[in-house]
Amino acid sequence: MLYVRSLAFNFVFYVNLIVQMILWTPYYFLSPRHRAWFVPKFWSRTSMWLYDKIAGTKNDITGQENLPEGSFILAPKHQSFWDAIAFFPFLQDPLYILKRELTWIPFFGWYILKMRMIPVHRGSRSKALKAVVAATKEEMARNPRQLIIYPEGTRRAPGDEPAYKYGIVEIYSQLGVPVVPVAHVAGLYWPRRKFLRYPGTVKARFLRPIPPGLGKDEFMARLIGETEAACDQLLLEASRASNPPVLPPTAVKRLRELGAEA
Repeated sequence: MLYVRSLAFNFVFYVNLIVQMILWTPYYFLSPRHRAWFVPKFWSRTSMWLYDKIAGTKNDITGQENLPEGSFILAPKHQSFWDAIAFFPFLQDPLYILKRELTWIPFFGWYILKMRMIPVHRGSRSKALKAVVAATKEEMARNPRQLIIYPEGTRRAPGDEPAYKYGIVEIYSQLGVPVVPVAHVAGLYWPRRKFLRYPGTVKARFLRPIPPGLGKDEFMARLIGETEAACDQLLLEASRASNPPVLPPTAVKRLRELGAEA
């Protein structure tokens, strides 16, 4: 049954994406940008509804009171495609940094360009970082926007050793806005590089914002410490659920380090 429901959800998920992208095209491209945001946010909500109804996986996202007004940086853990789509309905005007090659994809790339996302050419890291900071400053000066950055860059398995990149420190120090860490263990239910979708409840939490103006080392220590502590708590809760998901080796190892039984 797990395989059937997972296969069914994956099929319907991508059909839903393609159908909505085509059907909403006139409204999306003829509307002002602030109204056009309805379309991707609606797609996110319908995707999560399908995730619940077909795969049997609910979402429990808390801590919305910790989201500041105006511009800020959202810094989620990156474990799954789930965390790429689940959060932006909670944000007024999300802003992503993404590979410029994505803007070349028909329809999808046009949707990205409409929302004035920041494409980056991954050549020289220092040049790319300067270009990203300059473009983000320009966007935030034009409108209050919420920049979504994954501090670890690539997806990592739940419970894996943290591997935070220094880029977010530079962006934080240059932009001078709060950073809201986001803890979750979505990779237990929507694993990376696998088609299986485990039933249960994906819990995620917007943590208290880290204020601007901290030293780089202090900021990094707070970001890692607060995010990882909250992720550990969510991992413990998931392992103790009445119907826990299959735990990857990284999660089992981390639970043992925390003194808990997997």
